[in-house]
Amino acid sequence: MADATIEDMVQVCLNGRRSPADGAGIPMSPEEMARSAAEAVAAGATEVHVHPKTPCGKDSLSPRVLAPVLEAIRARVAVPVGVTTGAWAEPDPQARLGRVRAWSVLPDFASVNWHEPGAEAVAGQLLERGVGVEAGIWSGTEGAARFARSPLAASVLRVLAEVTDQDPARARASARALLSVIGEATARPVLLHGEEAGAWPVLRLAGRLGLATRIGLEDTLLLPDGHRASGNAELVAEGLVQYERFRRTGPAEAEDRDATSR
Repeated sequence: MADATIEDMVQVCLNGRRSPADGAGIPMSPEEMARSAAEAVAAGATEVHVHPKTPCGKDSLSPRVLAPVLEAIRARVAVPVGVTTGAWAEPDPQARLGRVRAWSVLPDFASVNWHEPGAEAVAGQLLERGVGVEAGIWSGTEGAARFARSPLAASVLRVLAEVTDQDPARARASARALLSVIGEATARPVLLHGEEAGAWPVLRLAGRLGLATRIGLEDTLLLPDGHRASGNAELVAEGLVQYERFRRTGPAEAEDRDATSR
């Protein structure tokens, strides 16, 4: 797994599958997503990952939903912009593939969850269209094993190592186990991240290991001290502080700091 530098390290994940029920700060419209992306990039994010939403707040792969989001964000930032292709947005594999084929405005990259039905066909279509593929490998799934057998494994942009264990006491161990499996499957670069209460422990581990990472309202609504973040920009700014702090410590000291930072 290739190391990254701090300059290309932190991706912001703007909204994920969240809805207005999660709070007023979740960017839902193209304009809100663009504003939040611009603020996050100003805070240090070097890539944007976004879930385009219908007016009622549901994730969508429709070209009519995707295009305005990408155009609005690109009018505000010059960094790469990626989107989800999650099965929850389009459960039928053939319909999901049809959506990707119909995109009139293309993202720079898209995440494909390798444990989902039809993942390889979607990834292949993205690659044919010149879109980078983040191979989403979730802990606790068959994603890593399927990816190891895939003829597309050497062609993806990176592996998105997603630690689904939300227990902060277990998240780092789950991350290490996932990385071990991924390391046997590919030599592609890895972006490591966690979610909810596991987000900050996994981000710190990414810093200690020199791996790319991400942070944003998709992964957590809270700062390390438990307070609600004001938005993606504050999460990115704190993420960079935490990342650099743990990057500069030795393994033993980093373990001590992580234990006291939960």
